[in-house]
Amino acid sequence: MTDGLIEEQIREFLTNNFIFDQSAELRPDDSLMGNGIVDSTGILEVIMWVESNFGVHVEDTEVLPENFDSILNISNYAMRKMNEKMAKAS
Repeated sequence: MTDGLIEEQIREFLTNNFIFDQSAELRPDDSLMGNGIVDSTGILEVIMWVESNFGVHVEDTEVLPENFDSILNISNYAMRKMNEKMAKAS
């Protein structure tokens, strides 16, 4: 799975579940919490979606803005976790 595909899936999820104005532009590095797109309850929904969609487990210690506060951060996190999972499997 490529970074671009992951970002596209994340953007689609956020747009369908949190951004109801389809014309709203969300850049990859825009803060989801800082811009009021996702609140503290919403971030839990994002985490559950990441786990389900990318087949990874999010540790409590990994629930940080560096991992979940933007499309780019979520994408990088998901890619890193998937790579770790593949490395353990081989």
